[in-house]
Amino acid sequence: MQEIKTTVESIAARLEKLKSALNLAEKKRKVEVLSRESASPELWNDPEKAKKTLQELSSLKKELEEVEELTQTIDTLKGLAKEEALTPDFEAEIAKAQKDLQRFELISFLSDKYDDKNAIVSIHAGQGGTEAMDWSNMLFRMYLRFCEKRGWKIQTINISEGEEAGIKSVTFKVEGEYAYGYLKGEAGTHRLVRQSPFNADKLRQTSFALVEVLPELTDTDLPDIEIKEEDLDWQFFRASSQGGQNVQKVSSAVRLTHKPTGIVVTAQAERFQEQNRKNALDLLRGRLWLKKKEEEKETKKELKGDYRPASWGTQIRSYVLHPYKMVKDLRTEVETGNPEAVLDGEIDEFIEAELKIANK
Repeated sequence: MQEIKTTVESIAARLEKLKSALNLAEKKRKVEVLSRESASPELWNDPEKAKKTLQELSSLKKELEEVEELTQTIDTLKGLAKEEALTPDFEAEIAKAQKDLQRFELISFLSDKYDDKNAIVSIHAGQGGTEAMDWSNMLFRMYLRFCEKRGWKIQTINISEGEEAGIKSVTFKVEGEYAYGYLKGEAGTHRLVRQSPFNADKLRQTSFALVEVLPELTDTDLPDIEIKEEDLDWQFFRASSQGGQNVQKVSSAVRLTHKPTGIVVTAQAERFQEQNRKNALDLLRGRLWLKKKEEEKETKKELKGDYRPASWGTQIRSYVLHPYKMVKDLRTEVETGNPEAVLDGEIDEFIEAELKIANK
């Protein structure tokens, strides 16, 4: 009995600490502001902004309601433990409360400025031809499965398919609560070791793919980054991949060059040119933000040590399918002997470990 009481007291103490970290007062204030905005008759003058306002309001309300529900549950558990009035389901309720608490503790780590934003993810095949392109496709599927299990929405922005198999590169948007916060640690080089399915001798092959992760940002998120129309070079062409014949009849695909920086982005997955234009601007905005962020960190590296952005030299995880089976994260040392599950989207353990280390 004493052990149960101690467990409940520990959960209650963790909850109080969590409430402070989640900054609930600020979130309640934000709900009030967004509620007023959502009630405005002018809200739908800008449908895109209206959609994001309502999504943010719904997300914040849900989080506050779930924290309140957890608080009530733990208060009930404290009372029952104190009175020693334990029910048959008491231990199951404790386990559920601990699981919910752990989920919110993870959210409390997502406190960086844009962690609550949608994510824009790009995967690029490394050297190795068809083998590397197939590996990129496997990673694409892994992230799709991970997002599907969380109920997140996926929108492909651009995809370049391989000649024989796989993909040369793909860019997709992930819409979901804290999508960027959860996925940002996936940026870097992913290494695969396996017997090649494209080689008659089944030789052991090592392949690489680079993952980039950006937040989906608006002009209001980046007041110090101005995108001038005269700095943009728009090119339009017929989509060469997904979309079918209707896409190919018109020049719906977009290639956008930012003249001052030389950054080039492409969007062609949507049927209509206007949506591809918007996706290209979102992608450019994210890349300009990342460029500025990397420049700032480069400036500070003499004071805070070496800084390495997501690049081919930043290997974060190794996936070995032959001669043994193992997936190991090189930053957290987390590993598993079940790569099939990992490649089917079971990457929560790796993401959570990286979040905890990043917040130490």
